[in-house]
Amino acid sequence: RKHFHTSGFQCEIVQFKLADIGEGIKEAEMIEWFVNEGDHITQFQDLCEVQSDKSTVKITSRYDGVIKKRYYELGEFAQVGQTLVDMEIEGEESNEADEEISTGWVIVALISAEQPIKCAEQPTPMEDVIDPPVPSQSSQSVLATPAVRNLAKQYGLNLSDIKGGGKDGRVLKEDIMQHAEQPHDVIPITTPALEDRVEPLKGIRKVCCACTLLVIFLSFKVVYFSVYIICVMSLTTIQSKAMLRSMKSSLNIPHFGYNDEYDLTELVLLRKRIKKEVKHSHGIKLSYMPFIVKAVSVALSKYPILNSQLDSNHENLIYKTNHNIGVAVDTPHGLLLPSVKSVQNMSVLDVANELNRLHEAGLNNKLSPSDIADGTFSLSNIGSIGGTYASPVIFPPQVAIGALGKIQVLPRFDRNGDLLKAHIMCISWSADHRVIEGATMARFSNLLKDFLENPSQLLLHLK
Repeated sequence: RKHFHTSGFQCEIVQFKLADIGEGIKEAEMIEWFVNEGDHITQFQDLCEVQSDKSTVKITSRYDGVIKKRYYELGEFAQVGQTLVDMEIEGEESNEADEEISTGWVIVALISAEQPIKCAEQPTPMEDVIDPPVPSQSSQSVLATPAVRNLAKQYGLNLSDIKGGGKDGRVLKEDIMQHAEQPHDVIPITTPALEDRVEPLKGIRKVCCACTLLVIFLSFKVVYFSVYIICVMSLTTIQSKAMLRSMKSSLNIPHFGYNDEYDLTELVLLRKRIKKEVKHSHGIKLSYMPFIVKAVSVALSKYPILNSQLDSNHENLIYKTNHNIGVAVDTPHGLLLPSVKSVQNMSVLDVANELNRLHEAGLNNKLSPSDIADGTFSLSNIGSIGGTYASPVIFPPQVAIGALGKIQVLPRFDRNGDLLKAHIMCISWSADHRVIEGATMARFSNLLKDFLENPSQLLLHLK
């Protein structure tokens, strides 16, 4: 088979017109030219910029060629459908020859295999390559905007194969998307059949398993092809039932946000001094979270309204005696919110042990309904992944939640004006404004800040 040919050089003059740019616009002002007469241009290159009373739009070329004439000067108005430039482009036959010489072919297969397939290292012989079908009509003769042509190019589609739904058969974006989603003729390849063809397909450099693309590179030129696969997955039970229902209710809460930064330098030093002993004597890996959860519980004792809930009729406020503090856990099964029960009766070590248990159970999908139920206040440790501030979403019927940012080492001034190295964590609060006032949230945050910045103060409030 031959893979390239030559032909006579053919040129034609094309009038490039101002297409409909939408929103009922009939004319647009020429505000900038990006090309001059005699310039060689390529497909999708910017030609000019026009401005209507609603928007500014860059006009791009749909052809490769030479600018022969510009019809408008800056400040003049062009009507939709009028010619912007005359362009000299090469004929269809020459374009097909150039395209065939400059681009290569790729063989793409979808496989469903249980085991990886090993392949030889020699390149595929040229005789084994199957020529793709040659389109009967040039894509450039099909009516379409440059944006639509670019979209078709990204999907690896030929415009001449697509039936246009616009005026005069113009191909629209919707036509591209609809055509891309339709099943096309594909040679079915099963695992045994593919194994039988391993020897002929000697250009494969990488083979993966289970619904993987095999891209076979030919040795004589660079190969390019775009394949888009849309994967549809069902929501997990957690996502479809628990999270969606909870988030839908959260949208009905008129909430406000409050942010502040906490200097945890003293807490960092305290943890550093005791973590090895705690690990050795109790077998507990001590993080900052148990200190924060316990400090939140003590602060809730001073501001019990933050540990309250609205009844189903939104008429009564129910104050909860137990501090069941939920801690968001990111698991492969979805976001879970187990809670540490009755934190007001627990020590820091008790909290640490329970947090470790809940985290391990969440990762293994072994959390019980009682672990998830009856939370009264929530914390989200987003800082363990990254980020400083967040806008946490309240979990109904709770009335407040806090998002913990990552601890950063930053320069700060002490009370004497001396510069020092500080360990700073930002906490973002969200509260139900029907129940919580901004001043209450600020006072609660200030008390918690005092406990975390001065851990010795926390000891005075422990029972």
